[in-house]
Amino acid sequence: MNIRTDILLRVYLSFGLIVLIAFAVMYKLIYVQTVQGAEWRAMADSLSTRKQTIEAVRGNIYSNDGSLLATSVPEYDIRMDMLAPGIQENDVFYAKIDSLANALSNFFGDKSADQYKRLLRQARNDKNRYYLVKRNVSFQEMKSVREFPIFNLGKYKGGLIADQKNKRILPFKDLAERTIGYKKATVQPVGLEGAYAEYIDGASGSRVVQRIAGGAWMPINEDAEIAPTDGADIISTIDINMQDVAQKALRDQLLKSDADNGTVILMEVKTGEIRAVANYTRISEGVYREKFNYAIAQSAEPGSTFKLASYMVALEDGKIDTSDIVDTGDGTFRVYRHTIRDSHHGGYGKITVKQAFAHSSNTAITKLINQHYKESPEAFTKKLYAMHLNDKLGLQIPGEGSPLVKSPSSKSWSGLTLTQMSWGYELKLTPLQMLTLYNAVANNGKMVAPLFVKEIRRLDNTIESFQARVINEKIVSDRTLGKARAMLEAVIEEGTGKELKSAPFKIAGKTGTAQMAQGAEGYKVKRAYQGSFAGYFPADNPKYSMIVVIQNPRRGGYYAATVALPVFKQVAERVYANDFHIHQSPYTTHMARVGENPEVKTGSASKTVTAAKSMGLKAKAPQKAENEEDLPFKENRVPKVEGMGLKDALYLLGNAGLKPRVVGYGKVVKQSLVAGTVVQKGASIDIELK
Repeated sequence: MNIRTDILLRVYLSFGLIVLIAFAVMYKLIYVQTVQGAEWRAMADSLSTRKQTIEAVRGNIYSNDGSLLATSVPEYDIRMDMLAPGIQENDVFYAKIDSLANALSNFFGDKSADQYKRLLRQARNDKNRYYLVKRNVSFQEMKSVREFPIFNLGKYKGGLIADQKNKRILPFKDLAERTIGYKKATVQPVGLEGAYAEYIDGASGSRVVQRIAGGAWMPINEDAEIAPTDGADIISTIDINMQDVAQKALRDQLLKSDADNGTVILMEVKTGEIRAVANYTRISEGVYREKFNYAIAQSAEPGSTFKLASYMVALEDGKIDTSDIVDTGDGTFRVYRHTIRDSHHGGYGKITVKQAFAHSSNTAITKLINQHYKESPEAFTKKLYAMHLNDKLGLQIPGEGSPLVKSPSSKSWSGLTLTQMSWGYELKLTPLQMLTLYNAVANNGKMVAPLFVKEIRRLDNTIESFQARVINEKIVSDRTLGKARAMLEAVIEEGTGKELKSAPFKIAGKTGTAQMAQGAEGYKVKRAYQGSFAGYFPADNPKYSMIVVIQNPRRGGYYAATVALPVFKQVAERVYANDFHIHQSPYTTHMARVGENPEVKTGSASKTVTAAKSMGLKAKAPQKAENEEDLPFKENRVPKVEGMGLKDALYLLGNAGLKPRVVGYGKVVKQSLVAGTVVQKGASIDIELK
């Protein structure tokens, strides 16, 4: 075979191979289009479109008095479709780009008009259909943006795309911040936001979005394919005014004492509803924030406030009576090489059990419990367990600390444990668990679980409501309750809480000053103290119970009377003065009989007599006329206007610097602020007329 033939053969073979490959490619192309076409087209669609979740608007959280504690407000990311029909027509974009850039610059102030113009032109050149103009724009700002040049062409022509998000805000800022809480994907839920997320969150919706140049996802339709369902509203038990008072009083005392932290809890006795709960942590010198919910989460040794439980056990068992004499000696009591001391140097000598409680004698309670329960300590601890002091309260919000009440079977039980427990050591309770015990005493022995949420509502319709859950119908007998309440009142009358005796109403409670253990280091390395006071008011008809706990005060003393009592007094007085229903007015309306002169409203005696004579009547004036002429009101004190007519009442209240709110007509039969209490200038006062 010559060279020419060989070359021709190679050419034919190559051509045949090329034809064969071409046929194979054609066959594969036809196969893909006919057999696999549907599959590939579906895959292409799935890569260019997808469903996007639309968050529902979360429900609101309201206070007991209807104030908005937490709500969601719309917030927008402003984007622009540079290929929108209105922009394409008549070259509107270039005609009005200067005006739009100026409007954006003047309104937001984050970029110059030239910067906005350059960025918008670049997006136009890139044919960007989803250009981000501005993030996090409020609803009110969005209303203005819609009126800007180009954007005002309408929903589709102007290219304006408003991607809505929901932003959670607290209208009252840090008021009840920790109780309201939050819900975040990466952390454990906190407060009401976390506990009731199932209701508050609502149901998410969805819409179809398409992948565009640059990797962004743009909604195909502005409206959702599946509309979201808004969340339900939570009605809490918090009273915003009481919460404000509690937080201010606590913060002021923490600043004064330079303490590590503190908490205040205010509970309504009958219902168990929490009206206020304040928690503050020291961040730095003079700076306090709500960072931890000490009220419900911090289990600690309560100290002397626990003596109430110890005395009630001994009273219930008939081991002691309040009139029994106990010898405190020189104020020391030695148990297993450990000396227990009274804070009063030299002791109290021989005193009654009631006096021992009032003065918070450590030697008295440890001697009594040791004497009567040393041989059968389980009888003591079983009574504590019967009061459910070892059980969690089962709160409506997460994070409750676990109580620790030992029994003789506990591994850490020692010969010293019984006496230590009797005065609040070697056991742990949260402030709210301790308050629940005091609330039960105020509530005639019925122990109710604290309540944070009253109702869940959707579209103003109640879908679930909550009532007080009874933990224990009767923690002790009526006999023991009566003696316990008398002891709590004696604390104020003659004991460690006598600073509260000056309040215009009766208070009952117990002080507690405890040395705080420093972890594994115990009590010896660093001395730190906790001052607390738990009680209720008015003592003769309790409506509110309250506990104040302040830890590690550095200035001005650490005793409860110094750090906790001032907070309790300030909150109690403000709550009492502003509670319209807590006061019982002695005034009763009577109908005048035929032949009798009508009753006269409280006011000026001389003017009353003159007016009556002019009508031929004999004035039936009250025994004590109280107004500016007959009995000048005391400066900076709330005047008594019950029994007066509206005109006189408004005159006196206005001069006192108060803002009256009037209900009804006739005579004043109730006033919300107690006469004689200190006036808070500009404060509101409700007066009811009948």
